[in-house]
Amino acid sequence: MDNKLNNKIIEKFSKLAVLNDPIQPDLYTKYDVKRGLRNANGTGVLVGLTRIGDVVGYDVDANGTKIPVPGRLLYRGYDVVDLIRDAESNDQYCYEQCAYLLLFGELPTQKELDVFRNYLGQSRILPPNFTEDMIMKAPSKDIMNKLARGVLASYSYDENPEDRAVSNIVRQCCELIARFSTLAAYGYQARRRYYDNQSMFIHNPIPELSTAENFLHLIRPSGEYSKLEAETLDLALILHAEHGGGNNSSLTVHVVSSADTDTYSAIAAAVGSLKGSRHGGANIRVVEMMDEIKANVKDWSNEQEVKDYLYKIARKEAYDHTGLIYGMGHAVYTISDPRALLLREKARELAMEKGCIEEYNLYRMIEEMAPAILMEIHHSDKRICANVDLYSGFVYTMLNIPRVLFTPIFAISRIAGWSAHRIEEVVAGGRIYRPAYKNVCEPRDYIPIEKR
Repeated sequence: MDNKLNNKIIEKFSKLAVLNDPIQPDLYTKYDVKRGLRNANGTGVLVGLTRIGDVVGYDVDANGTKIPVPGRLLYRGYDVVDLIRDAESNDQYCYEQCAYLLLFGELPTQKELDVFRNYLGQSRILPPNFTEDMIMKAPSKDIMNKLARGVLASYSYDENPEDRAVSNIVRQCCELIARFSTLAAYGYQARRRYYDNQSMFIHNPIPELSTAENFLHLIRPSGEYSKLEAETLDLALILHAEHGGGNNSSLTVHVVSSADTDTYSAIAAAVGSLKGSRHGGANIRVVEMMDEIKANVKDWSNEQEVKDYLYKIARKEAYDHTGLIYGMGHAVYTISDPRALLLREKARELAMEKGCIEEYNLYRMIEEMAPAILMEIHHSDKRICANVDLYSGFVYTMLNIPRVLFTPIFAISRIAGWSAHRIEEVVAGGRIYRPAYKNVCEPRDYIPIEKR
């Protein structure tokens, strides 16, 4: 078919779709629809119970009023700060211990942790011919797309993909936790070769290395990294591993798993959710915004100059004209995001090593100024704070990680939480998700085709 004619047909179909799909905003109020599964006060609609993770940013009093409190992130009831500090005191990488805790619900002994780390290390290598047939022969510009395809392709390399026994699901999840970093790194190398016209470096995973170490090893031509670099990435992986059952991608795992499908289908769906710019891509928006600020603010240490430009962004006069200062605000956290505080601490250490302290100070200045500016411009009294995305993109940039890998790193981390939610739904769910939608289309008399 002629391309011009084909485009005209698609354009006509698109206009019909847009014309017939709008729903009047007042209908949502009339039928008390919880848009985005949010209550009127901004809290999430309660749709399930979980023992995996908890996100604490406010208390709710007897009248339903939210009372801001310092943010806390709990994994299986344990404060993530304690998990990180204990690993630091023992000079250990902590993501694997974090994954163990999320999956199995208990803190491991050193022997149990060593066995788990060894199991993951041995599982990082992809099945025979997988790299050549499933990654190199079908490269993708978007690594998240490639990751989702890699997850689905893993079904074909599994001798028992449909078994819903918990033991089999645990095996599948552990293998995916181990291989996500390899899938993302190899997908990136294929992109370099076929889309960026650069050399491709395929290193073998090293079983003795942690997830953070292996990823840095796999994406760098030399395969080399410093201890501080690996520690920083390890921290980022811990902080993104789980965030309660209500976040979009974890909810996706519950919804798809409730249909009694296989593990690979459920996890691939979660990858698709995380790929969305409203979910996993926020840190990229932060660094893009910072690019513009750095280009337009001559003196990064001048508070007034920085403040003036933040006002321009908030007034929709600069950057993407949305009025958003990216990296600020969160659906749950109000006074503080514990992830941002922990990553900010490590970011300063890394900035000192990399000679980026001036840029770090700019981020800190924005963190201090932005909440009051947004509250003033938007005439809001809602308490807001910096979220983890304010610093994660900055940290990845200092680690010389390309932006196309920012969201895949999120997935490499969150596969631990997704796996825990997959197991929880299979063990404790028992019912397929079936929320209601109110049909607001009026009945119409059918018109025979010869009379249309």
